[in-house]
Amino acid sequence: MTPPDEGLLFDVPAPPTPVERLLMLADSYVQHNDMLDRLLRSGPQAEPDTNVASAQRLAYATRTAIKTILDGRLFESHELSDAVVRLQQLAYLSSASMEHPLATARMLTALAPEATMGCADSLAGEIRRRRWSTTAAPIHQLNPTEHTALWEIACGNVVTTSSLGRQYVHYRDVRVLIGTLRSLEANDLIERVPQSASPAYVGGPLQDRVRLTSAGISALASTICLPPAAGSPPATTPPPTPVSTRTATRSR
Repeated sequence: MTPPDEGLLFDVPAPPTPVERLLMLADSYVQHNDMLDRLLRSGPQAEPDTNVASAQRLAYATRTAIKTILDGRLFESHELSDAVVRLQQLAYLSSASMEHPLATARMLTALAPEATMGCADSLAGEIRRRRWSTTAAPIHQLNPTEHTALWEIACGNVVTTSSLGRQYVHYRDVRVLIGTLRSLEANDLIERVPQSASPAYVGGPLQDRVRLTSAGISALASTICLPPAAGSPPATTPPPTPVSTRTATRSR
């Protein structure tokens, strides 16, 4: 019997870091909410229990993320304590959503992606405070615009549409340009999932959800875990833009 290639024995991807796990969890919540939106759009013919399996997976993944954080023995700061409590609440809400109609289930997990990202930021801050000297530099260096775009995408705040040969970006709080998305796509940091997000208006077509790829998750996670460069202000979650200035951008 021919022995396996020795190199293949060690060709195993590294497990996600705790921060990467939270970014992946946020993405799962975004996908779950998009699925509920599509079910609600389909009307009475939607299967009433379609969301149950997804909610079960989310509850399990959230509890697994909590265990990973606690196993890291970083659990001392008030910020991290609050983050763990928020994650416990999300696990509870995910489980509870299985017992409610779709509209109520959608409401229970509506804020989960951004809440999970807030927890990731708290965890990254604790890692920066305790382990900054051993944190490796990210493979992909992000500029501030790219970092902000990846953060907003991870929160589930960015979708795109096409009309009459033009592409439109719809964002929630912080402006994200089509040129930034194209640059991130070229570096395999994001992808678009056609017709997977809720319409921009009642009766309109489904929009394309913008999501982080595995490389995008790693790039964002490693960036928020790094200490700020000398002379730079500490990295923080992008501040919300006033409601009156929220718009959409477009490009040919």
